[in-house]
Amino acid sequence: MACSFIKVDADSHFPIQNLPYGVFRPLRHPGCMPRIGVAIGDYVLDLEVLDKAGCFDHSRVSGKGVFAQSSLNAFMAMGRDVWREVRSIISRLLDSNEPTLRDNFPLRSTAFYRQRDVEMLLPAEIGDYTDFYASKTHAVNVGTLFRGKEQALMPNWLHLPVGYHGRASSIVISGTNVRRPCGQIKPQDSAVPTFGPSIQLDFELEMGWLIGTGNKLGEPIPIGEAEQHLFGLVLVNDWSARDIQAWEYQPLGPFLGKNFATSISPWVVPIEAIAPFRVPAATLQEPNPLPYLQHRTMSSFDIQLEVYWQQATNASRERITASNYSNLYWTIEQQVAHHTVGGCNLRPGDLLASGTISGPAKDSRGCMLELTWRGTEPLRLNNDQEKRTWLADGDRITMTGWCQGDGYKIGFGEVTGMVLPAAR
Repeated sequence: MACSFIKVDADSHFPIQNLPYGVFRPLRHPGCMPRIGVAIGDYVLDLEVLDKAGCFDHSRVSGKGVFAQSSLNAFMAMGRDVWREVRSIISRLLDSNEPTLRDNFPLRSTAFYRQRDVEMLLPAEIGDYTDFYASKTHAVNVGTLFRGKEQALMPNWLHLPVGYHGRASSIVISGTNVRRPCGQIKPQDSAVPTFGPSIQLDFELEMGWLIGTGNKLGEPIPIGEAEQHLFGLVLVNDWSARDIQAWEYQPLGPFLGKNFATSISPWVVPIEAIAPFRVPAATLQEPNPLPYLQHRTMSSFDIQLEVYWQQATNASRERITASNYSNLYWTIEQQVAHHTVGGCNLRPGDLLASGTISGPAKDSRGCMLELTWRGTEPLRLNNDQEKRTWLADGDRITMTGWCQGDGYKIGFGEVTGMVLPAAR
């Protein structure tokens, strides 16, 4: 097994087998421009410093300045062959048997920062954001709650990956606090809506994919080529105001109930890092999807996911759900193929999210709506001192995820945010 000269604990999310990309700024240099780095153990490796030192000479990024950027977009647009080339160079430089960086102490002193000493920024300029609804368990649960068991799935759900276009401008980096939104709410016992803060504030456990290379307008991406356009994955918390959403979504879907905030994790895990954790798709798709949604191998990834609740920053946190990426019914390749089949053009930096990832067990449901069965079964927390049907002000939600290897993890870090009171 490959090993880095940087010490990495077995429980770390960032061994040499991972090497996720992110955008950071050193805290000790507040005027310093953002740049691109790679996580390794407890450190961030500054790729711009390596580039200036000639470590990427003779590669296809040499002289392009792609790492002296405030986003990954320019690098992502260069394509999979370049991503693989750069990943190979970084992996070699960090290898315990390679002296180039290991024994160059002046270069090491400027190239590495402890993660606690940097500010992580949004990894990409996200021009467009699409949120799917790809978990069958989640769709059945939500449909049952709102329409009854016999009409749980809408007629189209088993035939296409349902999705909607979200709001890219309100995507925020992990650690950003989220203010409770206000909007129109129609109580069940009222004929008219009222205006006020959302009472039914929720989280959604999701994962997102950043598009690397896009496609031209009018030229769909075939399902067999979809993965070639995907750069990497992040954790996503798609905050949701269920009471605002319930009144507004008919007939065009979510609006204010979703557009106030979506949180993502800072580290983008390359597809190459999770390739060893590919597994067969968990669910047989019946009926067979139309030909443009069929692929010779229907696969997913074994990514363990957890959500933690915390009432205050000094209180211990509690795990409230655990799911797995493989619970999704529609694959990412199907989502990309369907997204572009009408000619829609995806661009570098676009974010595609999975929708809530729920498993079959009660404690694997991916949102409060399901966990509390629309408020009828409150969660008992903090040794029964706290009950939650929906999120309260001061609640902090933290999501994490990883693939478990033999003696190492390929992790995504965390995405976290605390609920602030509504603006008055």
